[in-house]
Amino acid sequence: MKKVKLKSGISVPAIGQGTWKIGDRADKREQEIQALRTGIEHGMTLIDTAEMYGDGRSESAVGEAITPYGREGLFIVSKVLPQNAGRRNMRRSCEESLKRLKTDYLDLYLYHWRGGIPLRETVECLQELKISGLIREWGVSNFNTADMQELEALSSGNNCTAVQDLYHIGSRGTEYSLKPYLKGRGIAFMAYCPLAINGSLRRGITDNAVLRQIASAHSATVQQIMLAWAVRDGNTIAIPKSSSQQHTTENAQAADIQLTEDELTMLDKEFPAPDREVALDVE
Repeated sequence: MKKVKLKSGISVPAIGQGTWKIGDRADKREQEIQALRTGIEHGMTLIDTAEMYGDGRSESAVGEAITPYGREGLFIVSKVLPQNAGRRNMRRSCEESLKRLKTDYLDLYLYHWRGGIPLRETVECLQELKISGLIREWGVSNFNTADMQELEALSSGNNCTAVQDLYHIGSRGTEYSLKPYLKGRGIAFMAYCPLAINGSLRRGITDNAVLRQIASAHSATVQQIMLAWAVRDGNTIAIPKSSSQQHTTENAQAADIQLTEDELTMLDKEFPAPDREVALDVE
């Protein structure tokens, strides 16, 4: 499995597992748990979840899925909601996430998106959780370049390990300034929805003739090419969600696909990167 090295020196899989909507349906729970375990067994040991997902049901499903595995071999990520990202509620939120996940610590805890609590207070609370050992690293989600500049101006703001935003071949806005900014500071970028599964941005992508041509050349699916493209720079971690063992296996195999310079040029023509700062896509 291709790896991404974090600030701390730890290497994590370039393709992990997302869990948005995992655990929502009781009749699919066992299937989803088996899909997560299949991912772990194929090297996708980074699992991303959040207290918001299914009001904790996704965290509970992950907690069950990881039970047979040694904790040190996993990299578990969760997120705190904006209304809980302050001194009053953050520690409680973190402890409840840990309880659902059946673990003593999180490898990475993300501030899910900005809310009304002052950013300084959120950062202080994240640092306190790190010092206490409940989390090993912290980061943010749905932040743009200006948000990151504000964050890094704060005391301890430079301890941010990762930024998670929507990113796929049809949504390249983060490439203009954010991704270069992060790479220059050794901050990993996490791509949620790398397969454009949710929202209107998916339209026209999976049927694109060039994507299909490249997929055929690699004996791969279009979705595998999209994942290989997303992690091509060595600083990006993609977290596709899958609820089937077959799709999970295909996601893991995408890490072995090496796109040629000619193929990347072809894709740039079909899905051009922005030439100016644009608002973050969130769906």
